[in-house]
Amino acid sequence: MPTTSPIKRSNRIVLIAAVLALGAVVVVAKTSNRPLSDPQFAVKAAQGSSAEIELGRLAAQKGQSETVRAFGQTMAADHAKAKQKLEKIAAQENIRLPEDLDKDAKQTYDKLSKLSGPAFDRAYAQDMVKDHKKDVAEFQKEASAGKNGTIRAFAAETLPTLQDHLKQAREIKDLSDRSVATVPVP
Repeated sequence: MPTTSPIKRSNRIVLIAAVLALGAVVVVAKTSNRPLSDPQFAVKAAQGSSAEIELGRLAAQKGQSETVRAFGQTMAADHAKAKQKLEKIAAQENIRLPEDLDKDAKQTYDKLSKLSGPAFDRAYAQDMVKDHKKDVAEFQKEASAGKNGTIRAFAAETLPTLQDHLKQAREIKDLSDRSVATVPVP
């Protein structure tokens, strides 16, 4: 019966330990909250702007309250300006930006387009709060850690507008939540 030498056995143990350690590193890397690369950020920002433009237009048409309609118009206009700036930067940096809404944005648009009245206003405000929380976090990361100076500057320049959008969305959500709470039940 062949015996395994102590050297070969220790090599196996080291090899198994290395494979396990590498597997753990891969799992951590895949689940870590690493910043996006500059091109990934640009693509995601363009998708977000496209969604905000379409959802803003929808809110301007379907919003029950004047506040929601005005906010929708602001969202569409501000994000159209941001998208235009980003498209120029992307062209300079040879980054191809998507033209269509992503799957999540299409689902949100479809969901909101089926609502009306206070239900629309409330759902739109909730979506804007949720979305702008993510946007602010992503733009903060890019503004502080982006490698490409032009894209980093775009993120830093756009961030205050997104923070203002988040503030406004929270105020609208609070108003719509209060109006629902004060509706008398028959």
